[in-house]
Amino acid sequence: MSDNELGSFLRTRREAVTPAQVGLPPGGRRRTPGLRRAELATLAGVSVDYLTRLEQGRDRRPSPQVLAALADALRLPVEERVHLRMMSKSADGGLPCMEAEPPARSVRPTVRALLDRLEPGPAVLLNRLGEILAHTSGYARLAGPLGVLDADPPSLVEFVFTDARARHAFPDWADLADRLVADLRLPGRGDPHLDRLVDELTVTAGAPFTDRYHGPPTVPRRTGVERLCHPEAGELRLAYEILDLPDPADQRLLVHLPADDATAAALDRLLG
Repeated sequence: MSDNELGSFLRTRREAVTPAQVGLPPGGRRRTPGLRRAELATLAGVSVDYLTRLEQGRDRRPSPQVLAALADALRLPVEERVHLRMMSKSADGGLPCMEAEPPARSVRPTVRALLDRLEPGPAVLLNRLGEILAHTSGYARLAGPLGVLDADPPSLVEFVFTDARARHAFPDWADLADRLVADLRLPGRGDPHLDRLVDELTVTAGAPFTDRYHGPPTVPRRTGVERLCHPEAGELRLAYEILDLPDPADQRLLVHLPADDATAAALDRLLG
């Protein structure tokens, strides 16, 4: 294995992208069919010298913003963005020590009992990073076929921003993305664990995440109606209620209810 995996990956991806794919003219004779360093540097908003140092392994600590700009310029799909981020962390010697209290991943017995009482309705418990800590069987029937629970551990935030299936599953994807980012940006939530998630999504999700996270602040919505396309039940209109639990664990309960008679009937069939 090369000791410059990050630089090699950037170089091979640059050489695999043609000027036409990124809206540039061919530009005369080329030694390779891919982009020149100067072209990629211009598209990503970095200097040619800096890009050269990255490709040659003389700089191994690019910021998440630089990685996101390069990924956008190279038109990288999600899986290659994830790979790029993993290589950058490996080249940088791993993750820094996290001194702040990590996000809660345990569930109080009373909260678990509350979820049991909500069966078979769809309900899910989230922590401050949007990770799924517990859910009803009804939520598994609703969200499982969409792919929301595929990861280990599952994360609603990461599914919405990095899984291609999310935009089909949630026709009102932009509204859901706004809501999730607003929760991440709640005052007082700045901590290294959140910073790490933001760095990850900056690279793996790119502009759809960063434009929201660094844009004007919005007030998190705690109730509303969202549409969901289910492979068995069809399109559903679900009213949601988000309940912030009153404890330092910073967890919230998301409950879905049918918003119309057609959805109620479809949920009855789906959930038995």
